[in-house]
Order: sequence, then structure tokens, then C-alpha cells
Amino acid sequence: MTLTLYTYDWLPEFPRGFVRDMRVRWVIEELGRSYVVKPLPASPKSDGHLRMQPFGQVPIIKDQELTLFESGAILLHLGAGSDLIPNGREAEITQWLFAALNTVEVASAPWLNMKLALKIPQLFGPPPAADVVDHARALLETRLSALDRIMAERNWLSEDFSVADIAMVDVLRVIHAEDGLGSHDNLTGYVQRGTDRPAFRKAMKDHMAHWKAADARREVEEAS
Repeated sequence: MTLTLYTYDWLPEFPRGFVRDMRVRWVIEELGRSYVVKPLPASPKSDGHLRMQPFGQVPIIKDQELTLFESGAILLHLGAGSDLIPNGREAEITQWLFAALNTVEVASAPWLNMKLALKIPQLFGPPPAADVVDHARALLETRLSALDRIMAERNWLSEDFSVADIAMVDVLRVIHAEDGLGSHDNLTGYVQRGTDRPAFRKAMKDHMAHWKAADARREVEEAS
């Protein structure tokens, strides 16, 4: 049965390329599975969306009888039994996936939101004071410095590329897009290795094509 991925029907320019359906597209491409995309209105949230995802977020998948949300849970589900979660390394890979989402991403989110508030205050609220931004950056820096030391000695988080790397690279590339990796050359190289993978490139191509098609639909609707 074909896998279904749910994402937003349209979004403005600034989040494109970084919506978390990219993580799901990437793992699907790594696995060589086919899938279809079904759009959900970003606003207002539909009843059907909220039945599948009570917080009104994306991504969501339907895999046979299973409906699943939260990108980390989706990566673990889809990667189970594949080379992306090899036998005997399940616990280690799960550990690193949680580190990506619960340690690095959690620390990056406040700083990123503050950076966006400086750029787009009408969406992200009043720009914060400089010392507040510096405090958020200092917390993020502790996480990045630790991870940079780890990645000095390896190419991937576990022995080979895994779902943990999909999660971690996707978190880091958002930081990188805001010039947040600084002098952490090991992390910059790690992000480059991940995004050089053919599966990532295909996922990104399809991700961006989705928004281009959404723009075209809006133009037709606005003209009619």
C-alpha cells in the first residue's frame, strides 16, 4: 500500500526548505519507497487535520492502518528493519535521534525564533534585547561545541548513516542557514555530507516543487 505524507497546502517563502516534512521525504527516498502527498490547510486548521494531529502540525503519515505524527516517531517507524536502523544498534540510534530533537533542536529553537523576530517581527513578535539573544546563543553553543567534538572523530553519529543522521542534519542545517554553526567546521562538514546524499537532493527537489505548485494554484484561485 502506498504511503501517504500530509503537509501544508501553502506557506510563505521563508520556511520553505525547512518544513519538517523534509525529514520524512528524506527517509522515504533513502528507503526507496513510493508515496503520495496530501495537503492540509495551514490556516485555519481543518477538523480532519486535528483528528490526525491534535496540535495541528505537520508532518503526518498514513502507512496502511497506522496514522502517525511527530517526525522522530515517523523516522523510527519507517526506518525499522532497514539499514537505517541496523540490528544491534537500535538503542544507540534512538539515543542520537532523541539527542537531535530533545537536546540540539530544543536549544536551537529559542535562538532561531529570536533571529526571526529580528527579521520578521510581524510574525515572530517584538525583537528581543541583545542580551536575551546572547543568552539563548550561549546555551546553543554548549550543545554545538559538544557535538562538534564528537563529529571530529566520525562521519556519522553511529557506524553508518542512519535515521539519527537524518534528524540531526536536518536540525543543524536550519541553524547553518542562519549562520549559526560559526567555527564548528566538523558540523559544517557533517551537514554537507548529509545534504550531498542523492536521497536528500531528491527530497528537497520534491519539497520545493510542492510549494511552487501551491503558488500556481493560488494564482489561479486569485485570478478567478
